[in-house]
Amino acid sequence: MDTYKVGYFVGSLSSKSVNRELAKALLRLAPKDLEFTEIPIGNLPLYSPDHDASYPPEAVALKDAIRQVDAVLFVTPEYNRSIPGALKNAIDWASRPWGQNSFDHIPAGVIGASIGQIGTAVAQQSLRAVLSFCNARQMTAPEAYMQYTPEIFPGNGEVADESTKAFLTNYMAEFRDHVVRVLTVLPRQAASQVT
Repeated sequence: MDTYKVGYFVGSLSSKSVNRELAKALLRLAPKDLEFTEIPIGNLPLYSPDHDASYPPEAVALKDAIRQVDAVLFVTPEYNRSIPGALKNAIDWASRPWGQNSFDHIPAGVIGASIGQIGTAVAQQSLRAVLSFCNARQMTAPEAYMQYTPEIFPGNGEVADESTKAFLTNYMAEFRDHVVRVLTVLPRQAASQVT
């Protein structure tokens, strides 16, 4: 059986991130042929084109981490009806310099949780617009806008509600199938290395 390497981004830098809890649950419920590695974003300086000729080590490490995986999964909160600045900053670093876009043709999934009822729907639409420009191959369905409560997500990747657990299990199975479909048609070609 083939194993697919998935890099996942947690869009929040908060030590109490509900999206980190969601990510833990997703990893537990994912098909066994997906192997996950978190791609950290908290140590990146702010992106500027002034760095394109000589990327800082943190940005080189980001692009290297994406190069090592077959697919990416974004688990993001919603800040002011959009994605967090730290996540957008990481995407800006990874998609530059011009012609060295790390997200080109990569299979991608988007999901998020919030305490509100719309469950990051607007942030996900914002993220999808950015990923479309980056030419990522996004899974468009099922959409997953999760409302977080401690009763449903008690911690350590547990999901206490059976219908939520079934939905997330199905989401991750669909994500795996999406990754396989994209890689079958478009084998992953890593972007050129930045130094």
